[in-house]
Amino acid sequence: MSTAEAKIADVPKAGARTFDAVRLLKVAAAFGIPLLIWLAPLSIDARMQAAIAISAFLIIAWMTEVMEYAATGLIGLMLFWIFGIADEEIIFSGFVNDSSWFLVGALLIGVMATKSGLPQRIANFVISHIGVTYSRVVLGLIIIDLLLTFVVPSGAAVLVIMASLSLAVMKLFDAGKGSNIGRGLFVMLTYLTGIFNKMIIAGSASIMSRGMIEQAGVTVSYAQWVAAFLPTIVVTVIAAWWFTLKAFPPEAASLSDRSEQVKAHFRTTERWTPLSIKSVLLCALALALWLTDWLHGLSPAVIAFAVGLFAMVPFVDVLNEKDFRSINLLPFFFTAAAIGMSEVLEATGALRILTDNFIGGLEPWLADRAVATTVLYWGGFFYHFVTASELSMLATSMPILMEFSRTNGLDPLFIGLVWAFSSGGKLFAYQSAVLVLGYAYGYFRHTDLIKVGAFLTVVDFVVLWLSVMFYWPLLGL
Repeated sequence: MSTAEAKIADVPKAGARTFDAVRLLKVAAAFGIPLLIWLAPLSIDARMQAAIAISAFLIIAWMTEVMEYAATGLIGLMLFWIFGIADEEIIFSGFVNDSSWFLVGALLIGVMATKSGLPQRIANFVISHIGVTYSRVVLGLIIIDLLLTFVVPSGAAVLVIMASLSLAVMKLFDAGKGSNIGRGLFVMLTYLTGIFNKMIIAGSASIMSRGMIEQAGVTVSYAQWVAAFLPTIVVTVIAAWWFTLKAFPPEAASLSDRSEQVKAHFRTTERWTPLSIKSVLLCALALALWLTDWLHGLSPAVIAFAVGLFAMVPFVDVLNEKDFRSINLLPFFFTAAAIGMSEVLEATGALRILTDNFIGGLEPWLADRAVATTVLYWGGFFYHFVTASELSMLATSMPILMEFSRTNGLDPLFIGLVWAFSSGGKLFAYQSAVLVLGYAYGYFRHTDLIKVGAFLTVVDFVVLWLSVMFYWPLLGL
């Protein structure tokens, strides 16, 4: 063989996988550790031991991301089913749980909101009325980000919209990559997009958290959740606005000489159509019913699912078959699997063993609310470092915490709200798909994210602690 032929032979074929030692270690851990648990000579019931082993597979696989979350979850449910660990109605209980269907309904409403042009209309209204200084534009974008969280229940979708608005603002300010304007806008809006949907039930993490809290026998309404975090929302908006201006001072502070150009750029030119009017009315109906669920008693999941499906009814025709096919149902399967795992652990008694052995020593810390808020918030913050995403962080810990609170006479709602919110504080992009997406645009550095994350994590803790001590008692929490 000639030298040239030898070099060609050494080139990997297209699509061939190269050896990945890290991936191999993750796979070995995800399958090897559960197998050792299953075969270990433990003096517990065989079904309980098998439930712990299969759950260990799910937890490790979710933490290491060896497979897609939903695929991992379905494999776990299949193993529960094959080995008869629990009855089918327990194993697959997540598929008839409110949280799973809330997610589907929310996704349908998100598609509806996008079709209506509502996100762009909100952006146009806020930017064209708030002013043309950089300070006011930043505040306007943050407010838009918050408002979109209510009507577009997907962090990634909101971020894509906010990225397009940020690029438009950068163009008006003649700012490019590496500019303070570009870095400040992209890093702050990326971070806020990921944290706003912890303060509002508007994303997979908060929807799943609500479902697990309610599994502990406590009802939490959409309005109650928003009310609990209202002070945190207000302070976060102000703090993020102030920090963006201080940490990333703009190269140009005003567009007063081009005010008409700015207003023209953000002025709505698209006419209202019957489709957009119907879409906005249905979105407004869903939001109004969510915020008043404490009054009429309808589940947020029922509202979301009913409004989403009503949009497909003949002569309403806001959504069609193509729209329904476009929604990503993988989060639905993941949420159902996570809930099913916790139900199997509880039914077999395995959950009690996990709570006694892993967090049994926390009871003295959780009895006092001032101490408990600190322990839960920072415990969740640091635990998130070893879990690859907020979904895996919550799925692997929330069921145990809920069982622990229920069996030890603690308040599951209080513990669940604080723990769910603790998943919002982050320093690194790998901790959230939204952060990864924002970082991929290339307008900010990882050091920018650490700076913003550290500041807002501390601010949100202070506000949360004060809220728990002085504000939550007024809400009956």
